[in-house]
Amino acid sequence: MSEPATLARPDGTSLAYHHRPGTGPTILFLPGYASDMTGGKATALDAWAGEQGRAMLRFDYAGCGASEGRFGEQTLASWRDDALLVIDQITSGPLLLVGSSMGGWIMLLVALARPDRIAGLIGIAAAPDFTDWGFDDGRRETLAEQGYLAEPSPYGDEPTLTTLDFWRSGQANLLLGGAIAIDAPVTLIQGMADEEVPASIALRLTRALRSADVQTIFVKGGDHRLSRDQDIRRLIGVVAQHLDGL
Repeated sequence: MSEPATLARPDGTSLAYHHRPGTGPTILFLPGYASDMTGGKATALDAWAGEQGRAMLRFDYAGCGASEGRFGEQTLASWRDDALLVIDQITSGPLLLVGSSMGGWIMLLVALARPDRIAGLIGIAAAPDFTDWGFDDGRRETLAEQGYLAEPSPYGDEPTLTTLDFWRSGQANLLLGGAIAIDAPVTLIQGMADEEVPASIALRLTRALRSADVQTIFVKGGDHRLSRDQDIRRLIGVVAQHLDGL
């Protein structure tokens, strides 16, 4: 894999990205919390885009992957702004946003900020408002008392860090309490064996979206990552269907 290009944020922090030129709309992959652009879904989708001559952009939020910055200093809003920066500086024309887990929340915030650029949205275990429904009283109290949470991660040896600033940023950007003013076509893919994002969140999001074109796919036996071979094939099929329908 080639070395990523970089783009500087206003504060000087360099964001790493891979941009594949091709026919539009540009597919933009938005990773999940503490994830990056080298994950299986992102790279498989990029390989498919290359085969099809499609434009695609992958990038790492500040503090993640190959980008500069301290992870614990980032917030949901700053990562949303990272996404908006790469969109505005690197791409032109319509976008097909693909958001995984927390990336699904950022996908919605980006679509609300750039409505005229959005051709469609695809959420993979999308997790809007997880700072609300994903935190019980005990976790909230710990955050308030010590300013952070460091919890075992199911995906590696390093603990998952959540800061009070990140949590507060999430609470300031909640979406599921009312109508979400997005009119583009949306497909949500949700694993029924997902232990991190309940299937009820996909249903709440389906109802909240203003768009009249929302499809929700429930995957029996699918976990949170949805990275099995059949999950990747399904994702690529959904992306192709969106692009063919434009």
